[in-house]
Amino acid sequence: MEDRSIVELYWDRSERAISETSNKYGKYCYAIAYHILADAGDADESVNDTYLGAWNAMPPHRPSVLSTFLGKITRRISINRWRERTADKRGGGQVPLALDELSEAVSPDTPEGAVDTWELAAAIDRFLASLPEAERDLFVCRYWFLTPVAELSRRFNFSLSKTKSMLSRTRRKLKAHLEKEGAI
Repeated sequence: MEDRSIVELYWDRSERAISETSNKYGKYCYAIAYHILADAGDADESVNDTYLGAWNAMPPHRPSVLSTFLGKITRRISINRWRERTADKRGGGQVPLALDELSEAVSPDTPEGAVDTWELAAAIDRFLASLPEAERDLFVCRYWFLTPVAELSRRFNFSLSKTKSMLSRTRRKLKAHLEKEGAI
């Protein structure tokens, strides 16, 4: 079913919207949730919460790209679930690893140096648009979808050391780009 038709089902408040969303995007949402949570049960719950989140958001929101809309909801729900689950015991999973890696590029030196979130997001978007496709895809898979490095290595058919090296170089380039734009 076309995304436009699925969105219309949400707007018509048809319960069929959930089943159509599940059929088309269930595996996609599950992959996002599982990469963050590393637990099948929690990932399933996050996906179900994604459907509820989409149901509650439409209307009034009418997403132009349904996959991105669902991915954002899944990611937010999964990260919140991960935070709740690890409030007392930090460590494990891809979230702390990926965020720690990325912090060297985007963490401001001082709280006063932090820019508005929208400005930072726009600067990162410009940076990503400037990258070659493979480098951009690798970076987004690691830091948006929180895909483990070993899985990225297999998926992109790179050695593990090449994958780590590319990610490291891209983080350094991101930091330089953000510094040049005055974002950090």
